[in-house]
Amino acid sequence: MVKKETCSKDERQQTSGVIRTIAILEALSRHRSINLESLAKNTGLPKATLLRFLSTLVSLGYVHRDPSDLYSLTLKMFSVGSRGLEHLDLINLANPIAQDLCDELGETVHMGVLEEDEAVYVLKKESSFTIRMYSRVGKTIPLYCTAIGKILLSDMSEDELASYLGRVSLKPFTPNTIRGRDQLSLELARIREQGWALDNEEHEMGTLCIGAPIKDYSGSVIAAISVSWPMFRYNEEEHKRNTAAILQASETLSALFGYT
Repeated sequence: MVKKETCSKDERQQTSGVIRTIAILEALSRHRSINLESLAKNTGLPKATLLRFLSTLVSLGYVHRDPSDLYSLTLKMFSVGSRGLEHLDLINLANPIAQDLCDELGETVHMGVLEEDEAVYVLKKESSFTIRMYSRVGKTIPLYCTAIGKILLSDMSEDELASYLGRVSLKPFTPNTIRGRDQLSLELARIREQGWALDNEEHEMGTLCIGAPIKDYSGSVIAAISVSWPMFRYNEEEHKRNTAAILQASETLSALFGYT
C-alpha cells in the first residue's frame, strides 16, 4: 500500500510539473521579454518555483535569459511547433492553393483555425508589395471582428455561440468593431447566406479582409482562408472578382476534404 501511494504522489507531482511548464511557456509567448516578478504575477507561481523551472528551460534551450535578467522564448519552441504544422494535411494541401490565390490577387493570404475562443494563423502567403499587413503564423486573432474569425463563428451552433458570448467581451478595436450581440447575430446570418465574411476595418484601421470557409466531408468548417488589403489599395470595382477568387480557393480546398 505504501508503494502504491508513493507512485500516485509521484504521478501527481509529474502532472503538476507539466502544467506549470506549459503555463510558463504560454505566458512567455505573450511577451517579447519579461522579468521574473512580472512572470510570477502572470503565472501565479512563487518566484522560487518559477526560477527553478526557468533554469531548466534555459538549459534545454527553450528560454533565453539576457544580462538584464529578462526572459524570452527562443526559436527552438517555434521550430518544434513548425515541425508539427508540417505534418498536418490541411497545411500541405492548402499551401499551393493559397499561393495561387496570393499570386492572383497580389495580396496577403492567411488560413486560420479555431483555438479555444480565438483563431490562430496556421498559414501565411506574403504580399509582394512593400506596404503589407503585419502578421505571422501562430498569431491569434479575435473571432467577432475578423473575416476568418466570423467564418468560424458562423459555423457554431446556437448553444456554442451563446457559450462563447458568455465568455468573451466584444471589445471595440476600431469604430467599426461589432459591439452588440444582436448585431453579431445578424452579421453571422448574412455570412451563412452569402458564404463569405468581410472585415471592413473592424480589427485594424486601414485594413480590409475577405474570408471564406474550408469544410470537411460532413460540411463542418475546419478552417477559413482570407485575403487582406490595405484600404488605399482596395478597388471596390473588383470586389466581385476578389470574392469569387477567394470562394473558388475555399471550394477547391473543401473538395479535397470531401465536401461536395
